[in-house]
Amino acid sequence: MKFDTLVQPYSNSRYSLFARNGMICSSSPLASAAGLEILAKGGNAVDAAVATAATLAVTEPTSNGLGSDAFAIVWMKDKLYGLNASGRAPKEISIDKVKALGYDAIPKRGWIPVMVPGAPKAWASLIGRFGNLSLPEVLAPAIRYAQDGYPVSAVLSYLWNKYVTRGLKEYEGKAEFSEWIRLFAKEGEAPSAGDIVRFPDMAKSLKLIANTDAKAFYEGEIARKIIEQSQRDGGFFTLEDLRDYDVDWVDPISVNYRGYDVWEIPPNGQGIVTLIALNILKNFTFDKKECLDTYHKQFEAIKIAFADAQKFVTDPQEMTVDYHGFLQEDYGKYRASMIGDTAKSYEGTDPSSCGTVYLCTADKDGNMVSYIQSNYMDFGSGIVIEDYGVSLQNRGYDFSLDPKAANVLKPGKKSYHTIIPGFLTKDGKAVGPFGVMGGYMQPQGHLQVLMNLIDFGLNPQMALDAPRWQWTHGMDFTVEPRFDPQMVEDLRKRGHPVTVSENYYSYGRGQIIWRLENGTYVGATESRTDSNIACY
Repeated sequence: MKFDTLVQPYSNSRYSLFARNGMICSSSPLASAAGLEILAKGGNAVDAAVATAATLAVTEPTSNGLGSDAFAIVWMKDKLYGLNASGRAPKEISIDKVKALGYDAIPKRGWIPVMVPGAPKAWASLIGRFGNLSLPEVLAPAIRYAQDGYPVSAVLSYLWNKYVTRGLKEYEGKAEFSEWIRLFAKEGEAPSAGDIVRFPDMAKSLKLIANTDAKAFYEGEIARKIIEQSQRDGGFFTLEDLRDYDVDWVDPISVNYRGYDVWEIPPNGQGIVTLIALNILKNFTFDKKECLDTYHKQFEAIKIAFADAQKFVTDPQEMTVDYHGFLQEDYGKYRASMIGDTAKSYEGTDPSSCGTVYLCTADKDGNMVSYIQSNYMDFGSGIVIEDYGVSLQNRGYDFSLDPKAANVLKPGKKSYHTIIPGFLTKDGKAVGPFGVMGGYMQPQGHLQVLMNLIDFGLNPQMALDAPRWQWTHGMDFTVEPRFDPQMVEDLRKRGHPVTVSENYYSYGRGQIIWRLENGTYVGATESRTDSNIACY
């Protein structure tokens, strides 16, 4: 029997799901099952989140891997914690050295955009601080999937094929990418839906990470292999870069939006884009979602938020302004006053003078985690550590070689970072975690999903399934194919250059878990992917 797993001729949607003792929402059914397995063994929401994240590194290699970065917001025993596990640039890199190699900008692939991966240290740090179980217990499902194999799902197969087609053209004849081709493009093809794939090299690395509390990755066997390959192929890493790396525990930042506190990780992450936009939009009243004025004001607010973030946001130690100023009510009112009846372009403004895979978990005790990790652009840098299955992110691609830019490349610096977990509270009580993965779509997805929930009263599943729009650059926006054609025309008349996209895969993939007053969890997961909710 032959069939196309992506063809769905009949309109359908999921319902929000309800559970009492725990819930896992992720973009992979196998990863959600891994998290639920850990809950059943006595793990808490943090244990389940790490198990799910590690499994996603195996079962969704098109988006993340063992060389990813990560961020998390943890609600544990009625308190909120933030984790920034983004990497730093090698200490030996510099603008002059990159330019001496013939580059006028940071390349997208290869060793130059690779930064120190944060995900393995994030897993160990989260378990060490909050876990009920040991790291070997928590990583066991991921190790099993890597060693024994798993069937490729429909959307994963589609994305894998898309990226392999691109990668084979881009990497042909370049020795530094040979391991990527061997691991992910065997015989020049991507696996089809239903094919069984195995990653024994990843299993080996996961065991080393588990049994050494991630030290093997940062100062032991894996670290030495990373340095050896970097030095052989023209990278800038030294053992000191890996050995000195640590995660940052941070205080999440927030704005109050119509009685709800919306929490994000502070810069270098771009969660502040969502908060700037909400701080502007709360100065308006929105009665209807499918309304020209609603979309117009959302479009203008997100352009303003990105203008501010892209001008100023970088490593917080390098920022020239206090980012808290963007979140003040007076600044939101000031920026809101700039929005008229037609589309405009905006410049970033100093506030003192008046911008991947996601999962969320919950346990029987009310603890919850909002977690995200990413290789940035599909498989990342294209660099895979030989015999260890570690695919490295290309987060440094966002650095600038312009010395005047806020996000200019510097040794040991963190870059502007796109991945952002979100969390919602009300009157000091947890409502729950939410997130939408997808590069610069992420803060836009946060904004749209939150307004769908808070302003327009949609249930969590409908809040995720609703058609989305996306700012791309300048004045330009795209919308999903399901978007109302008349609304597109009306927005164009307001001065918005709007293009109807040909696919749904560039508009993010999200998950939500809300906790009701009686303690029941309600969960929703993205209909645009192979996502799944595991609960009991």
